[in-house]
Amino acid sequence: MIKTLVKFSQLHKPVRGLIRKFKIGDFLSRAEVDAIPRSEYAYALYQAAMQAKLLDIKAISAIEFGVAGGKSLLLLEEYAAQIEKLIGVQIKVYGFDTGEGMPTATDYRDLPYIWEKGFFKMDFQELASRLEKAELVIGNVADTIDGFVDQHNPPPIGFISIDTDYYSSAKDCLRIFSNSYDLFLPRVFCYLDDTIGDDWELHNEFVGELLAIKEFNNDHEDIKIAPINGLRHKRIIYSAWNDQMYVAHLFRHPLYDKKCNPKDNWQLSI
Repeated sequence: MIKTLVKFSQLHKPVRGLIRKFKIGDFLSRAEVDAIPRSEYAYALYQAAMQAKLLDIKAISAIEFGVAGGKSLLLLEEYAAQIEKLIGVQIKVYGFDTGEGMPTATDYRDLPYIWEKGFFKMDFQELASRLEKAELVIGNVADTIDGFVDQHNPPPIGFISIDTDYYSSAKDCLRIFSNSYDLFLPRVFCYLDDTIGDDWELHNEFVGELLAIKEFNNDHEDIKIAPINGLRHKRIIYSAWNDQMYVAHLFRHPLYDKKCNPKDNWQLSI
């Protein structure tokens, strides 16, 4: 009913605003029409959890690189709880951040014409008091990424959000994939926040997060991070985040070729 109402309405935003304000329908229905904040998180978490269920994996991890004030991490934690109930796969949530705002830019690839040192500081005490299960990893990601697995022992990672703005920081985030395959689902959903931006940001593959992805793909034969082709056509409402959602394909993962299709016997009649 909700999807039909939105699909055939000429007033998408007002209708979705009402659905969001009054929480009309269940969580998944609202997420499918982008009537919740950060619906990209709900989409990626749901898809990752479904993949895990089909592969008989009982728990997964979701990571937000770049927490800033913490609103998105709180939503990630909330959506994880909702999807756990829907699918039956446990989801652990982690948030990486310096806690002190952005560090100094390394060079032009960090787009210093957009970002400055100290942007997006965190009120650690306030955020920590509001989180229920999510764990914060505080410090420059260049220093915290390598010890993360040993210190936190996370279940397989199914979703990663990279919102660190800088090329250099995004490149450090991607070092997570240097760990063994058992730390990941065979296909890891990746949301790249800083790939569109405002008109004056002008993101491209020669700087910023897009450059970090390009270099990662050039350096890794067995892992490729690629956008989901045609995602916008699968959504009821097209949103900018459809073009910011990528998937890391771990081709040599021992479960990569295992059937992950909910259709038991897919046939077409003449």
